[in-house]
This record gives sequence, C-alpha cells and structure tokens, in this order.
Amino acid sequence: MIETERLIIRPWQKSEAAILFKYASDPDIGPIAGWPPHSSVENSLEIIHTVFSAPETYAVVLKETGEPVGSCGIMFSDGLHSAEMGKAEAEIGYWIGKPYWGLGLIPEAVKALLARCFKDLMLDAVWCGYYDGNTKSKRVCEKCGFRYHHTNRDIISPLGDKRTEHFYIMTKEEYQAE
Repeated sequence: MIETERLIIRPWQKSEAAILFKYASDPDIGPIAGWPPHSSVENSLEIIHTVFSAPETYAVVLKETGEPVGSCGIMFSDGLHSAEMGKAEAEIGYWIGKPYWGLGLIPEAVKALLARCFKDLMLDAVWCGYYDGNTKSKRVCEKCGFRYHHTNRDIISPLGDKRTEHFYIMTKEEYQAE
C-alpha cells in the first residue's frame, strides 16, 4: 500500500467490481487508452481477477471516501506494456473516472509510483505513453516531469485499430535531480 496526501494506492479487491464498472464502463475512459469499456459488473470482476491481479497494479482510492476511482500500475519489460524497454526499466499506466478528471489525482498517484520505481524497485528508467489525442494523459506526463522521447506511428492498439503513440521517459538521474 502506498499513501499520498489524498490517496491510498493499493491492490484491487474482488468486492469492488461494481465500483470499477461504474467508472470503467464510461466510453470516454477506456477507448482513448486502448481498452474497451467494461460491459458488465462480471466483466469488471474478470478484469480484477486477470489484468488487475498483475504485480504492481493498484486501485487509486480516495482517502476521504475509501472508494476506488481509478487505477494505476507499473508494467515491466517481461509483461504487458507498450514501450520498448530494457530489463531495469518499467512503464507506468493509469486512468481515472471522469468525475475526478482535472483534480490532479493521477499526477499525485504517478509521482508516488515514480518514487516506488526509483527508490524501492531500483529501476534505471520509467516510461509513460499515450495515444494521439489523449491530451489529459500528455498533461500527466508533463506534470510529473517526464520528457518526450519518441513517437510510434501506425501501431495496432489493443482495440485493433492503428494509432500513433507518444512516449515519454524519466531516468533515475532525472528523478534524483528534481
């Protein structure tokens, strides 16, 4: 469990499938990040069992209410990820429910994950990527101190369409200099 000023970042619980569905079924959330909106509470429970059971995958929980309102995670080179990365590198992914857009909660969560990556996991670099048009994710990259690295064009997203993906990076040295 990771604690920030406003958040608790902890593993998802099976009992939270209905809450997950409430946010992840919104068509403005998943598709821009490359995944389909959740179709049912059962679908959300399956995601908790499979995708969200991966190591370093977390619910973003509001301290004030105890409710998970999004998800974030650290993906390593030997698992599902988008960036081409080395062994001592990882990629951070995230999303948050629409009612919480623009409140700075995801940058707060990402900064906590960066600390975990560089201080606990002893990584050399952390990547962050977003699809063209996802200006909110681009803003998170910039707010958290990532720097632009490169763009991949005509890649196939998990939804099967061709997209342009932009990648940002932060090295351990850049993190320590902040």
